[in-house]
Amino acid sequence: MKSIKRYVKISAALSVLFLLLPAANGYSQSNLSKSPKLILQITVDQLRGDMPGSVYDRLGKDGFRYLYEKGIVYENAHHRHANTETVVGHATLATGADPADHGMIGNIWFDRELNRVVYNIEDDRYSLLGEGGGVDKNAELDPTQKLAGTDGRSPAAMLTTTFSDELALRTHGKAKIFGVSVKDRGAVTMAGHAGKAFWFSKAKGEFVTSTYYYDAYPQWVNEWNKKKVPLAYADTNWDLMYDKSTYIYGNYDDMPYETNLPGYGIVFPHPFGKADGKLFTSLLTLSPAGDELCLKFARELVVKEELGQDEITDYLSISFSSTDYVGHIFGPSSLESEDNLLRLDKTLSELFAFIDKHVGLKHTLIVLSADHGAAAVPAQLNEFGIDAQYFVPDKLDKEKAIENIKSTYGIAEELISGFNHPYVYLNNEIILKHQLDENEVARAIAEELVKFKGVAYAVPSIDLVEGKIPDTRLYRQILRNFNPKRSGDIYLVLEPHWFVNDFDGSKVASTHGSPWRYDTFVPIIFVGNGLAAKTVFREVQTVDIALTLSKYLKIKAPSGATGVPLTEVLDQ
Repeated sequence: MKSIKRYVKISAALSVLFLLLPAANGYSQSNLSKSPKLILQITVDQLRGDMPGSVYDRLGKDGFRYLYEKGIVYENAHHRHANTETVVGHATLATGADPADHGMIGNIWFDRELNRVVYNIEDDRYSLLGEGGGVDKNAELDPTQKLAGTDGRSPAAMLTTTFSDELALRTHGKAKIFGVSVKDRGAVTMAGHAGKAFWFSKAKGEFVTSTYYYDAYPQWVNEWNKKKVPLAYADTNWDLMYDKSTYIYGNYDDMPYETNLPGYGIVFPHPFGKADGKLFTSLLTLSPAGDELCLKFARELVVKEELGQDEITDYLSISFSSTDYVGHIFGPSSLESEDNLLRLDKTLSELFAFIDKHVGLKHTLIVLSADHGAAAVPAQLNEFGIDAQYFVPDKLDKEKAIENIKSTYGIAEELISGFNHPYVYLNNEIILKHQLDENEVARAIAEELVKFKGVAYAVPSIDLVEGKIPDTRLYRQILRNFNPKRSGDIYLVLEPHWFVNDFDGSKVASTHGSPWRYDTFVPIIFVGNGLAAKTVFREVQTVDIALTLSKYLKIKAPSGATGVPLTEVLDQ
Protein backbone atom coordinates (compact mmCIF):
# COMPACT_ATOMS: atom_id res chain seq x y z
CA MET A 1 0.00 0.00 0.00
CA LYS A 2 2.87 2.38 0.90
CA SER A 3 4.56 1.68 -2.42
CA ILE A 4 1.35 2.49 -4.28
CA LYS A 5 0.99 5.79 -2.41
CA ARG A 6 4.64 6.60 -3.05
CA TYR A 7 4.10 5.86 -6.78
CA VAL A 8 1.07 8.15 -6.85
CA LYS A 9 3.04 10.96 -5.19
CA ILE A 10 5.96 10.55 -7.60
CA SER A 11 3.63 10.47 -10.59
CA ALA A 12 1.89 13.63 -9.40
CA ALA A 13 5.23 15.36 -8.91
CA LEU A 14 6.41 14.36 -12.37
CA SER A 15 3.16 15.62 -13.86
CA VAL A 16 3.64 19.00 -12.22
CA LEU A 17 7.26 19.06 -13.39
CA PHE A 18 6.18 18.20 -16.93
CA LEU A 19 3.77 21.12 -16.94
CA LEU A 20 6.42 23.49 -15.61
CA LEU A 21 9.22 22.47 -17.95
CA PRO A 22 7.70 23.89 -21.16
CA ALA A 23 7.21 27.27 -19.49
CA ALA A 24 10.83 27.25 -18.33
CA ASN A 25 11.91 26.74 -21.91
CA GLY A 26 9.55 29.34 -23.36
CA TYR A 27 6.92 26.81 -24.48
CA SER A 28 3.95 27.71 -22.31
CA GLN A 29 0.71 25.80 -22.58
CA SER A 30 -0.91 28.89 -24.07
CA ASN A 31 1.78 28.99 -26.76
CA LEU A 32 1.35 25.33 -27.55
CA SER A 33 -2.37 25.74 -28.03
CA LYS A 34 -2.30 28.87 -30.18
CA SER A 35 -0.90 27.37 -33.37
CA PRO A 36 -3.03 28.69 -36.24
CA LYS A 37 -4.90 26.41 -38.56
CA LEU A 38 -3.66 28.48 -41.50
CA ILE A 39 -0.81 30.85 -42.17
CA LEU A 40 -1.79 33.22 -44.97
CA GLN A 41 1.21 35.09 -46.37
CA ILE A 42 0.25 37.93 -48.68
CA THR A 43 2.82 39.67 -50.85
CA VAL A 44 1.72 42.73 -52.79
CA ASP A 45 4.14 43.29 -55.65
CA GLN A 46 5.54 46.87 -55.62
CA LEU A 47 3.57 48.02 -52.58
CA ARG A 48 5.80 50.75 -51.18
CA GLY A 49 5.27 51.16 -47.45
CA ASP A 50 3.49 54.51 -47.67
CA MET A 51 1.07 53.61 -50.46
CA PRO A 52 -1.88 52.24 -48.41
CA GLY A 53 -1.82 55.45 -46.38
CA SER A 54 -2.21 57.53 -49.53
CA VAL A 55 -5.79 56.26 -49.97
CA TYR A 56 -6.59 55.48 -46.33
CA ASP A 57 -9.46 57.95 -46.07
CA ARG A 58 -11.34 56.07 -48.82
CA LEU A 59 -10.70 52.49 -47.71
CA GLY A 60 -13.38 50.10 -46.55
CA LYS A 61 -13.25 48.71 -43.03
CA ASP A 62 -12.37 45.11 -43.82
CA GLY A 63 -9.38 45.27 -46.18
CA PHE A 64 -6.28 47.35 -45.47
CA ARG A 65 -8.03 48.82 -42.43
CA TYR A 66 -8.38 45.37 -40.89
CA LEU A 67 -4.63 44.94 -41.23
CA TYR A 68 -3.65 48.38 -39.97
CA GLU A 69 -6.18 48.64 -37.15
CA LYS A 70 -6.20 45.05 -35.89
CA GLY A 71 -2.62 43.99 -36.60
CA ILE A 72 0.96 44.51 -35.48
CA VAL A 73 2.14 47.13 -37.94
CA TYR A 74 5.83 47.80 -38.58
CA GLU A 75 5.97 51.30 -40.04
CA ASN A 76 9.70 51.30 -40.76
CA ALA A 77 10.30 48.02 -42.55
CA HIS A 78 12.84 47.54 -45.32
CA HIS A 79 14.53 45.03 -47.54
CA ARG A 80 18.21 45.09 -46.71
CA HIS A 81 19.61 43.92 -50.05
CA ALA A 82 20.52 46.14 -52.99
CA ASN A 83 18.71 44.66 -55.99
CA THR A 84 15.06 45.20 -55.16
CA GLU A 85 13.52 43.10 -57.92
CA THR A 86 10.56 40.73 -57.81
CA VAL A 87 12.19 37.33 -57.39
CA VAL A 88 14.82 38.73 -55.04
CA GLY A 89 12.21 40.13 -52.67
CA HIS A 90 9.93 37.10 -52.81
CA ALA A 91 12.79 34.70 -52.13
CA THR A 92 13.95 36.86 -49.21
CA LEU A 93 10.46 36.90 -47.70
CA ALA A 94 10.23 33.13 -48.12
CA THR A 95 13.66 32.18 -46.80
CA GLY A 96 14.61 34.91 -44.34
CA ALA A 97 17.98 34.87 -46.10
CA ASP A 98 19.86 37.44 -48.12
CA PRO A 99 20.21 37.00 -51.90
CA ALA A 100 23.89 36.19 -51.36
CA ASP A 101 22.71 33.04 -49.58
CA HIS A 102 19.39 32.10 -51.20
CA GLY A 103 20.93 32.72 -54.62
CA MET A 104 18.15 34.69 -56.32
CA ILE A 105 20.33 37.73 -57.01
CA GLY A 106 18.14 39.09 -59.81
CA ASN A 107 15.24 38.35 -62.10
CA ILE A 108 17.89 37.21 -64.57
CA TRP A 109 21.60 36.54 -64.43
CA PHE A 110 24.35 35.27 -66.71
CA ASP A 111 24.99 31.58 -66.15
CA ARG A 112 28.69 31.00 -66.79
CA GLU A 113 28.25 27.24 -67.22
CA LEU A 114 25.44 27.57 -69.76
CA ASN A 115 27.08 30.67 -71.27
CA ARG A 116 23.79 32.51 -71.53
CA VAL A 117 21.39 34.66 -69.56
CA VAL A 118 18.90 32.61 -67.55
CA TYR A 119 15.51 33.33 -66.00
CA ASN A 120 15.43 32.84 -62.24
CA ILE A 121 13.17 29.77 -61.95
CA GLU A 122 13.58 28.18 -65.37
CA ASP A 123 14.22 24.44 -65.28
CA ASP A 124 14.14 22.30 -68.42
CA ARG A 125 13.70 19.15 -66.33
CA TYR A 126 10.15 20.16 -65.37
CA SER A 127 8.06 21.34 -68.28
CA LEU A 128 4.74 23.09 -68.01
CA LEU A 129 2.07 20.55 -67.16
CA GLY A 130 -0.42 19.99 -69.92
CA GLU A 131 -0.52 20.81 -73.61
CA GLY A 132 0.57 24.12 -75.06
CA GLY A 133 3.24 26.59 -74.02
CA GLY A 134 3.12 28.49 -70.78
CA VAL A 135 5.46 31.39 -71.50
CA ASP A 136 3.73 34.33 -73.12
CA LYS A 137 6.22 35.55 -75.71
CA ASN A 138 4.07 38.64 -76.23
CA ALA A 139 3.71 39.46 -72.53
CA GLU A 140 4.23 43.17 -71.99
CA LEU A 141 6.52 44.35 -69.21
CA ASP A 142 7.78 40.88 -68.32
CA PRO A 143 10.49 40.40 -70.95
CA THR A 144 12.67 38.49 -68.49
CA GLN A 145 10.56 35.41 -69.18
CA LYS A 146 11.46 35.62 -72.86
CA LEU A 147 15.07 34.91 -71.89
CA ALA A 148 14.18 31.54 -70.41
CA GLY A 149 15.42 28.61 -72.45
CA THR A 150 12.37 26.56 -71.50
CA ASP A 151 8.83 26.89 -70.19
CA GLY A 152 9.85 24.50 -67.39
CA ARG A 153 9.71 25.91 -63.87
CA SER A 154 10.91 24.79 -60.44
CA PRO A 155 12.34 26.23 -57.20
CA ALA A 156 15.67 24.42 -57.72
CA ALA A 157 17.66 27.64 -58.14
CA MET A 158 16.82 28.67 -54.56
CA LEU A 159 19.79 27.54 -52.51
CA THR A 160 18.24 27.61 -49.02
CA THR A 161 15.02 26.33 -47.50
CA THR A 162 11.93 28.46 -47.04
CA PHE A 163 9.66 28.76 -44.02
CA SER A 164 7.13 26.62 -45.87
CA ASP A 165 9.81 23.95 -46.44
CA GLU A 166 10.52 23.82 -42.73
CA LEU A 167 6.79 23.55 -41.99
CA ALA A 168 6.61 20.57 -44.34
CA LEU A 169 9.63 18.94 -42.70
CA ARG A 170 8.26 19.46 -39.19
CA THR A 171 4.89 17.92 -40.07
CA HIS A 172 6.36 15.10 -42.16
CA GLY A 173 4.58 16.45 -45.22
CA LYS A 174 1.16 16.61 -43.59
CA ALA A 175 0.92 20.42 -43.77
CA LYS A 176 -0.73 21.57 -46.97
CA ILE A 177 1.45 24.20 -48.64
CA PHE A 178 0.51 26.27 -51.68
CA GLY A 179 1.67 29.37 -53.51
CA VAL A 180 -0.57 31.28 -55.94
CA SER A 181 0.23 34.28 -58.10
CA VAL A 182 -0.20 35.76 -61.54
CA LYS A 183 3.61 35.66 -61.79
CA ASP A 184 5.32 32.27 -61.81
CA ARG A 185 8.23 33.57 -59.71
CA GLY A 186 5.77 34.98 -57.18
CA ALA A 187 4.19 31.56 -56.66
CA VAL A 188 7.19 29.26 -56.93
CA THR A 189 9.46 31.07 -54.47
CA MET A 190 6.87 31.26 -51.69
CA ALA A 191 5.70 27.64 -52.09
CA GLY A 192 9.32 26.62 -51.65
CA HIS A 193 10.73 23.23 -52.55
CA ALA A 194 8.12 21.22 -50.64
CA GLY A 195 4.89 23.01 -51.58
CA LYS A 196 2.74 23.30 -54.68
CA ALA A 197 2.69 26.38 -56.93
CA PHE A 198 0.14 27.70 -59.41
CA TRP A 199 0.45 30.78 -61.60
CA PHE A 200 -1.45 32.46 -64.41
CA SER A 201 -0.36 31.63 -67.94
CA LYS A 202 -1.05 34.55 -70.24
CA ALA A 203 -0.50 32.22 -73.20
CA LYS A 204 -3.24 29.84 -72.07
CA GLY A 205 -5.47 32.12 -70.03
CA GLU A 206 -5.40 29.55 -67.24
CA PHE A 207 -3.69 28.83 -63.95
CA VAL A 208 -0.91 26.35 -64.56
CA THR A 209 1.90 24.48 -62.84
CA SER A 210 4.85 22.32 -63.86
CA THR A 211 5.74 18.64 -63.67
CA TYR A 212 7.92 19.46 -60.67
CA TYR A 213 4.71 19.64 -58.65
CA TYR A 214 2.27 17.22 -60.29
CA ASP A 215 2.07 14.42 -62.82
CA ALA A 216 -1.47 15.54 -63.65
CA TYR A 217 -3.61 18.50 -62.65
CA PRO A 218 -5.95 17.97 -59.71
CA GLN A 219 -9.48 17.58 -60.99
CA TRP A 220 -10.62 20.80 -59.35
CA VAL A 221 -7.97 22.77 -61.28
CA ASN A 222 -9.14 21.29 -64.57
CA GLU A 223 -12.72 22.14 -63.69
CA TRP A 224 -11.83 25.71 -62.69
CA ASN A 225 -9.89 26.30 -65.90
CA LYS A 226 -12.74 24.88 -67.97
CA LYS A 227 -14.95 27.65 -66.65
CA LYS A 228 -12.81 30.15 -68.61
CA VAL A 229 -13.17 32.72 -65.85
CA PRO A 230 -10.93 35.31 -67.60
CA LEU A 231 -13.35 35.45 -70.56
CA ALA A 232 -15.83 37.32 -68.37
CA TYR A 233 -13.60 40.38 -68.84
CA ALA A 234 -13.79 40.27 -72.65
CA ASP A 235 -15.33 43.39 -74.22
CA THR A 236 -15.28 45.15 -70.85
CA ASN A 237 -13.15 47.96 -69.47
CA TRP A 238 -11.16 48.88 -66.43
CA ASP A 239 -13.27 51.78 -65.20
CA LEU A 240 -12.79 54.05 -62.21
CA MET A 241 -14.53 52.87 -59.04
CA TYR A 242 -15.63 56.40 -58.11
CA ASP A 243 -16.14 59.80 -59.67
CA LYS A 244 -12.88 61.16 -61.04
CA SER A 245 -13.18 64.32 -58.95
CA THR A 246 -12.70 62.29 -55.74
CA TYR A 247 -9.20 61.11 -56.73
CA ILE A 248 -5.94 62.82 -55.83
CA TYR A 249 -4.74 62.28 -59.39
CA GLY A 250 -8.11 62.88 -61.03
CA ASN A 251 -6.70 65.67 -63.18
CA TYR A 252 -3.64 63.65 -64.25
CA ASP A 253 -5.17 60.96 -66.42
CA ASP A 254 -3.26 61.79 -69.60
CA MET A 255 0.46 62.00 -68.93
CA PRO A 256 3.09 61.82 -71.68
CA TYR A 257 5.36 59.44 -69.76
CA GLU A 258 2.73 56.70 -69.37
CA THR A 259 3.10 53.57 -71.48
CA ASN A 260 0.57 53.61 -74.32
CA LEU A 261 -0.16 49.96 -75.05
CA PRO A 262 -2.07 49.23 -78.28
CA GLY A 263 -5.79 49.39 -77.65
CA TYR A 264 -5.35 49.99 -73.91
CA GLY A 265 -4.44 53.66 -73.91
CA ILE A 266 -3.39 55.98 -71.12
CA VAL A 267 -6.80 57.34 -70.09
CA PHE A 268 -9.85 55.73 -68.51
CA PRO A 269 -11.64 53.61 -69.45
CA HIS A 270 -9.01 51.03 -70.39
CA PRO A 271 -10.58 48.42 -72.68
CA PHE A 272 -9.52 44.78 -72.41
CA GLY A 273 -10.69 44.06 -75.93
CA LYS A 274 -11.79 40.82 -77.51
CA ALA A 275 -11.08 37.47 -75.88
CA ASP A 276 -9.00 36.44 -78.88
CA GLY A 277 -7.01 39.67 -78.89
CA LYS A 278 -3.24 39.29 -78.95
CA LEU A 279 -2.78 41.14 -75.64
CA PHE A 280 -6.08 40.26 -73.94
CA THR A 281 -4.71 38.15 -71.09
CA SER A 282 -1.70 40.45 -70.67
CA LEU A 283 -3.99 43.46 -70.30
CA LEU A 284 -5.91 41.65 -67.57
CA THR A 285 -2.73 41.41 -65.54
CA LEU A 286 -1.98 45.09 -66.18
CA SER A 287 -5.11 46.00 -64.24
CA PRO A 288 -6.90 45.07 -60.99
CA ALA A 289 -8.41 42.13 -62.91
CA GLY A 290 -5.16 40.22 -62.40
CA ASP A 291 -5.56 40.33 -58.62
CA GLU A 292 -9.25 39.44 -58.91
CA LEU A 293 -8.40 36.32 -60.93
CA CYS A 294 -5.75 35.38 -58.40
CA LEU A 295 -8.26 35.69 -55.57
CA LYS A 296 -10.90 33.61 -57.37
CA PHE A 297 -8.44 30.80 -57.99
CA ALA A 298 -7.10 30.93 -54.43
CA ARG A 299 -10.62 30.68 -52.98
CA GLU A 300 -11.24 27.54 -55.01
CA LEU A 301 -7.95 26.12 -53.79
CA VAL A 302 -8.80 26.74 -50.13
CA VAL A 303 -12.11 24.89 -50.49
CA LYS A 304 -11.00 21.98 -52.67
CA GLU A 305 -7.74 21.33 -50.82
CA GLU A 306 -9.49 21.82 -47.46
CA LEU A 307 -6.94 24.22 -46.05
CA GLY A 308 -7.19 24.99 -42.34
CA GLN A 309 -9.61 22.17 -41.61
CA ASP A 310 -7.58 20.18 -39.09
CA GLU A 311 -5.13 20.76 -36.25
CA ILE A 312 -2.06 20.76 -38.51
CA THR A 313 -1.12 24.27 -39.60
CA ASP A 314 -1.43 24.77 -43.37
CA TYR A 315 0.25 27.48 -45.43
CA LEU A 316 -1.06 29.57 -48.32
CA SER A 317 0.88 32.28 -50.08
CA ILE A 318 -0.93 34.70 -52.37
CA SER A 319 1.17 37.16 -54.31
CA PHE A 320 -0.86 39.97 -55.87
CA SER A 321 0.92 41.39 -58.93
CA SER A 322 -1.35 44.11 -60.34
CA THR A 323 0.15 46.92 -58.26
CA ASP A 324 3.52 46.19 -59.86
CA TYR A 325 2.30 46.05 -63.44
CA VAL A 326 0.14 49.16 -63.07
CA GLY A 327 2.99 51.02 -61.39
CA HIS A 328 5.33 50.16 -64.23
CA ILE A 329 3.17 51.42 -67.06
CA PHE A 330 1.49 54.41 -65.38
CA GLY A 331 3.73 55.19 -62.40
CA PRO A 332 3.03 54.67 -58.68
CA SER A 333 1.62 58.21 -58.41
CA SER A 334 -1.01 58.04 -61.11
CA LEU A 335 -4.77 57.88 -61.37
CA GLU A 336 -4.47 54.23 -62.42
CA SER A 337 -2.34 53.30 -59.41
CA GLU A 338 -4.69 55.16 -57.10
CA ASP A 339 -7.72 53.31 -58.40
CA ASN A 340 -5.83 50.02 -58.34
CA LEU A 341 -5.09 50.47 -54.63
CA LEU A 342 -8.77 51.06 -53.91
CA ARG A 343 -9.68 47.95 -55.87
CA LEU A 344 -6.95 45.96 -54.13
CA ASP A 345 -8.52 47.01 -50.83
CA LYS A 346 -11.78 45.51 -52.03
CA THR A 347 -9.99 42.32 -53.09
CA LEU A 348 -8.34 42.00 -49.69
CA SER A 349 -11.68 42.57 -47.98
CA GLU A 350 -13.23 39.73 -50.00
CA LEU A 351 -10.28 37.48 -49.23
CA PHE A 352 -10.47 38.10 -45.48
CA ALA A 353 -14.23 37.56 -45.43
CA PHE A 354 -13.78 34.28 -47.29
CA ILE A 355 -11.02 33.09 -44.94
CA ASP A 356 -13.14 34.05 -41.94
CA LYS A 357 -16.01 31.95 -43.27
CA HIS A 358 -14.00 28.85 -44.21
CA VAL A 359 -11.20 28.84 -41.64
CA GLY A 360 -11.85 31.68 -39.20
CA LEU A 361 -9.66 34.75 -38.87
CA LYS A 362 -9.23 33.86 -35.21
CA HIS A 363 -7.54 30.67 -36.39
CA THR A 364 -5.52 32.31 -39.17
CA LEU A 365 -2.22 34.15 -38.88
CA ILE A 366 -1.90 36.66 -41.70
CA VAL A 367 1.37 38.35 -42.62
CA LEU A 368 1.45 40.97 -45.37
CA SER A 369 4.50 42.52 -46.97
CA ALA A 370 5.89 43.44 -50.40
CA ASP A 371 8.76 42.28 -52.56
CA HIS A 372 9.98 45.86 -53.12
CA GLY A 373 8.86 49.47 -53.23
CA ALA A 374 8.60 51.83 -56.19
CA ALA A 375 10.39 54.78 -57.74
CA ALA A 376 8.57 57.97 -58.67
CA VAL A 377 8.40 58.95 -62.34
CA PRO A 378 11.34 61.27 -63.17
CA ALA A 379 9.10 63.83 -64.89
CA GLN A 380 7.02 64.16 -61.72
CA LEU A 381 10.11 64.65 -59.59
CA ASN A 382 11.48 67.23 -62.02
CA GLU A 383 8.39 69.36 -61.38
CA PHE A 384 9.54 69.66 -57.76
CA GLY A 385 13.13 70.49 -58.67
CA ILE A 386 14.45 66.97 -57.99
CA ASP A 387 17.00 65.65 -60.47
CA ALA A 388 15.77 62.40 -61.98
CA GLN A 389 16.41 60.91 -65.39
CA TYR A 390 16.49 57.66 -67.32
CA PHE A 391 19.80 55.87 -67.77
CA VAL A 392 20.74 54.09 -71.01
CA PRO A 393 23.30 51.28 -70.50
CA ASP A 394 23.15 49.79 -74.00
CA LYS A 395 26.30 51.42 -75.37
CA LEU A 396 28.59 51.42 -72.35
CA ASP A 397 31.30 49.62 -74.29
CA LYS A 398 31.33 52.40 -76.91
CA GLU A 399 31.70 55.25 -74.42
CA LYS A 400 34.92 57.22 -74.83
CA ALA A 401 36.21 56.38 -71.36
CA ILE A 402 35.84 52.64 -71.98
CA GLU A 403 37.34 52.98 -75.46
CA ASN A 404 40.36 54.60 -73.83
CA ILE A 405 40.75 51.64 -71.48
CA LYS A 406 40.53 49.25 -74.40
CA SER A 407 43.18 51.24 -76.21
CA THR A 408 45.44 51.14 -73.16
CA TYR A 409 45.21 47.34 -73.05
CA GLY A 410 45.42 46.97 -76.82
CA ILE A 411 41.90 45.58 -77.17
CA ALA A 412 39.85 46.14 -80.30
CA GLU A 413 37.04 43.77 -79.40
CA GLU A 414 34.07 44.30 -77.10
CA LEU A 415 35.24 44.53 -73.48
CA ILE A 416 31.85 45.01 -71.78
CA SER A 417 29.76 42.09 -72.96
CA GLY A 418 26.48 43.22 -71.44
CA PHE A 419 24.42 44.76 -68.65
CA ASN A 420 21.84 42.61 -66.91
CA HIS A 421 20.48 44.67 -64.07
CA PRO A 422 22.22 45.41 -61.79
CA TYR A 423 25.43 43.82 -63.04
CA VAL A 424 27.94 44.80 -65.72
CA TYR A 425 29.47 41.72 -67.30
CA LEU A 426 32.94 41.78 -68.86
CA ASN A 427 34.09 39.80 -71.86
CA ASN A 428 36.27 37.36 -69.95
CA GLU A 429 37.28 35.47 -73.08
CA ILE A 430 38.86 38.61 -74.53
CA ILE A 431 40.51 39.45 -71.21
CA LEU A 432 41.97 35.93 -71.11
CA LYS A 433 43.00 36.12 -74.76
CA HIS A 434 45.04 39.24 -74.08
CA GLN A 435 46.47 37.69 -70.91
CA LEU A 436 45.19 40.50 -68.74
CA ASP A 437 44.42 40.49 -65.04
CA GLU A 438 40.61 40.26 -64.75
CA ASN A 439 40.55 42.07 -61.42
CA GLU A 440 42.71 44.91 -62.68
CA VAL A 441 40.48 45.37 -65.73
CA ALA A 442 37.30 45.28 -63.62
CA ARG A 443 38.63 47.92 -61.25
CA ALA A 444 39.78 50.13 -64.12
CA ILE A 445 36.34 50.00 -65.76
CA ALA A 446 34.53 50.55 -62.47
CA GLU A 447 36.70 53.61 -61.83
CA GLU A 448 35.51 55.09 -65.11
CA LEU A 449 31.87 54.02 -64.85
CA VAL A 450 31.37 55.86 -61.58
CA LYS A 451 32.21 59.08 -63.44
CA PHE A 452 29.26 58.65 -65.80
CA LYS A 453 26.30 60.94 -65.31
CA GLY A 454 23.66 59.12 -63.31
CA VAL A 455 26.02 56.52 -61.80
CA ALA A 456 26.44 56.66 -58.02
CA TYR A 457 28.52 53.53 -57.41
CA ALA A 458 30.34 50.98 -59.55
CA VAL A 459 31.60 48.22 -57.28
CA PRO A 460 33.86 45.47 -58.68
CA SER A 461 32.95 42.04 -57.38
CA ILE A 462 36.58 41.39 -56.51
CA ASP A 463 36.36 44.19 -53.94
CA LEU A 464 33.45 42.37 -52.31
CA VAL A 465 35.40 39.12 -52.26
CA GLU A 466 38.47 40.73 -50.74
CA GLY A 467 36.52 42.92 -48.32
CA LYS A 468 37.83 46.15 -49.82
CA ILE A 469 34.65 48.13 -49.32
CA PRO A 470 33.59 50.75 -46.78
CA ASP A 471 31.38 49.57 -43.95
CA THR A 472 28.33 51.65 -44.90
CA ARG A 473 24.66 50.80 -45.22
CA LEU A 474 24.70 50.85 -49.02
CA TYR A 475 27.83 48.76 -49.42
CA ARG A 476 26.40 46.21 -47.01
CA GLN A 477 23.29 46.06 -49.20
CA ILE A 478 25.46 45.34 -52.24
CA LEU A 479 27.44 42.69 -50.36
CA ARG A 480 24.23 40.95 -49.30
CA ASN A 481 23.34 40.70 -53.00
CA PHE A 482 26.65 39.11 -54.01
CA ASN A 483 26.78 35.44 -54.92
CA PRO A 484 30.13 34.47 -56.48
CA LYS A 485 28.63 31.97 -58.91
CA ARG A 486 25.84 34.21 -60.20
CA SER A 487 26.72 37.86 -59.71
CA GLY A 488 28.35 39.87 -62.48
CA ASP A 489 31.73 41.59 -62.53
CA ILE A 490 30.64 45.09 -61.46
CA TYR A 491 27.60 46.13 -59.44
CA LEU A 492 26.15 49.35 -60.85
CA VAL A 493 24.12 51.65 -58.57
CA LEU A 494 22.46 54.61 -60.23
CA GLU A 495 21.91 57.94 -58.52
CA PRO A 496 18.67 58.26 -56.53
CA HIS A 497 15.64 58.57 -58.83
CA TRP A 498 17.60 57.43 -61.91
CA PHE A 499 16.71 54.12 -63.52
CA VAL A 500 16.74 52.19 -66.77
CA ASN A 501 13.30 52.32 -68.37
CA ASP A 502 13.87 50.12 -71.40
CA PHE A 503 12.76 46.53 -70.92
CA ASP A 504 13.34 44.63 -74.13
CA GLY A 505 12.01 47.55 -76.15
CA SER A 506 9.09 48.30 -73.83
CA LYS A 507 9.26 51.76 -72.29
CA VAL A 508 7.95 52.04 -68.75
CA ALA A 509 6.99 55.03 -66.65
CA SER A 510 8.62 53.71 -63.50
CA THR A 511 10.49 50.73 -62.14
CA HIS A 512 12.40 49.48 -59.10
CA GLY A 513 15.61 47.63 -58.35
CA SER A 514 17.71 50.19 -56.48
CA PRO A 515 19.07 50.16 -52.91
CA TRP A 516 17.51 53.56 -52.18
CA ARG A 517 14.87 53.87 -49.48
CA TYR A 518 11.90 54.28 -51.82
CA ASP A 519 12.67 50.83 -53.27
CA THR A 520 13.47 49.09 -49.97
CA PHE A 521 10.52 50.50 -47.98
CA VAL A 522 7.67 47.98 -47.63
CA PRO A 523 4.90 47.20 -45.14
CA ILE A 524 5.19 44.37 -42.65
CA ILE A 525 1.97 43.52 -40.83
CA PHE A 526 1.00 40.50 -38.71
CA VAL A 527 -2.67 40.07 -37.80
CA GLY A 528 -5.10 37.41 -36.58
CA ASN A 529 -4.92 34.32 -34.39
CA GLY A 530 -5.33 36.39 -31.25
CA LEU A 531 -2.61 38.98 -31.84
CA ALA A 532 -3.26 42.36 -30.22
CA ALA A 533 -2.94 45.49 -32.34
CA LYS A 534 0.25 47.50 -32.06
CA THR A 535 2.24 49.99 -34.12
CA VAL A 536 6.02 49.69 -34.10
CA PHE A 537 8.35 52.41 -35.42
CA ARG A 538 11.80 50.89 -34.97
CA GLU A 539 13.45 49.69 -38.15
CA VAL A 540 12.89 46.04 -39.00
CA GLN A 541 13.82 44.03 -42.05
CA THR A 542 12.09 41.60 -44.34
CA VAL A 543 14.54 38.82 -43.41
CA ASP A 544 12.87 38.92 -39.99
CA ILE A 545 9.57 37.51 -41.26
CA ALA A 546 10.48 33.88 -41.97
CA LEU A 547 12.36 33.55 -38.70
CA THR A 548 9.43 35.07 -36.79
CA LEU A 549 7.02 32.59 -38.35
CA SER A 550 9.37 29.73 -37.46
CA LYS A 551 9.63 30.85 -33.85
CA TYR A 552 5.87 31.39 -33.71
CA LEU A 553 5.30 27.73 -34.62
CA LYS A 554 8.32 26.49 -32.63
CA ILE A 555 9.91 24.93 -35.70
CA LYS A 556 13.40 24.99 -37.15
CA ALA A 557 14.38 28.18 -38.96
CA PRO A 558 15.05 28.12 -42.73
CA SER A 559 18.63 27.08 -43.44
CA GLY A 560 19.90 30.51 -44.49
CA ALA A 561 17.75 32.72 -42.26
CA THR A 562 19.66 35.69 -40.87
CA GLY A 563 16.90 37.88 -39.48
CA VAL A 564 15.87 38.79 -35.95
CA PRO A 565 12.60 37.46 -34.46
CA LEU A 566 9.96 40.15 -34.11
CA THR A 567 9.23 40.10 -30.40
CA GLU A 568 5.91 41.95 -30.67
CA VAL A 569 4.51 38.94 -32.52
CA LEU A 570 6.07 36.34 -30.24
CA ASP A 571 5.54 37.89 -26.81
CA GLN A 572 1.74 37.79 -26.86
